[in-house]
Formats: sequence, structure tokens, C-alpha cells
Amino acid sequence: MEADPDAELMLRLKNGEDRILNELMARWQQSLVGFIYRYIGHETDALDLAQETFVRVYATRRRYTVRGKFSTWLFAIAANLCRNYLRRRRRRGESVPETSDMEYAEFADRIQGLDDSPDQAAMRSESISLIKVAIDKLPDDLKTVILLYEYQSLSYGEISSVLGCSVKAVEMKLYRARHLLRERLLRNDLR
Repeated sequence: MEADPDAELMLRLKNGEDRILNELMARWQQSLVGFIYRYIGHETDALDLAQETFVRVYATRRRYTVRGKFSTWLFAIAANLCRNYLRRRRRRGESVPETSDMEYAEFADRIQGLDDSPDQAAMRSESISLIKVAIDKLPDDLKTVILLYEYQSLSYGEISSVLGCSVKAVEMKLYRARHLLRERLLRNDLR
């Protein structure tokens, strides 16, 4: 297994170099916020949960051991925070704060730093809103798999570490997620 520079940074943080947290945050903030935002669909709460993820990283630094890539550990923390966030809101009878399709597209553009023409941006915005709705309707485990694979480019093995399941289970979940998305988008069954 090749060396993971982020795991090495985390080991330095574990050994008392607190300033290393800033470097890890600079390296992972954008990707982490993008993942969380796609998961919960609300900008302010996504930023808060990203910060909470880094708070958890710092709080558990002394127990950190290299068992895989740093990114899988980081996204496992974030995915758990997202699931807890949505569970808490459902339990209280609160809906997730609605983000308009325009806000979602604008935030996605800022996260990705895209620079399209106005007509390309409009087409992308429409596509983004349809995909966003379809992904939001997936069960949590399928949503996590599709977001980690498609948007964070994690491997099956990394996703299996995040979810604590086998690689074969990840393959099946990804297949089911894609199948449901395709079915809903083709039927336009997004209500």
C-alpha cells in the first residue's frame, strides 16, 4: 500500500503538531463541504457539519491509527454526522431546510469552481436540480454510496471502509442506487 500523505499529516497532528489541522482543513474542506452539502442539501448546515467533522478529527487525534486512507476515515465521520443530522430533524418532525434549485446550483458551482457560458449553466442547473431531487429520495445507505463514489471518487474498498461493509455490498448498493436513479429520472418520478 502506498504512503498516504494525509495519514502522515494526521500522525503528526496526533503527536502534538496542532498546526497540521490547518493543513488538513485546507486540503479537505472543499471536498468535504461538497459531500455534506450533496447529502443534506442545505448550505449553512453543510458548512457547520464540515466544521464539526474537523472538530471530531481533532478531538479523536490521540486515538487515530492508520488502518486505511485518511479520506475514508474523514468521510466516515462526515457520513455519520449527516445521518445523525437527518435523523434528528426527522425525529423532531422538522424538515430539512429547503434549498432552492438556484441556491443548490450556485453553491455547487462555487464548490466546483466551474466557469460555463450562461446557456451551459442553465442546462447544468436544470440537470443538477433533477439529480439532486433523485439523490435526496434515495435511502441513506444508497445516498452515501453514490455520493462517495460519483462525487468524491472513492474506490469500492474505501467506501466499504466508510460504511463498514464488504466490497461486494458496496457494489450492490451502487448498482441499486444507479438503478433507482435511472428509473426515477426516466419516469420523472421525483415528487
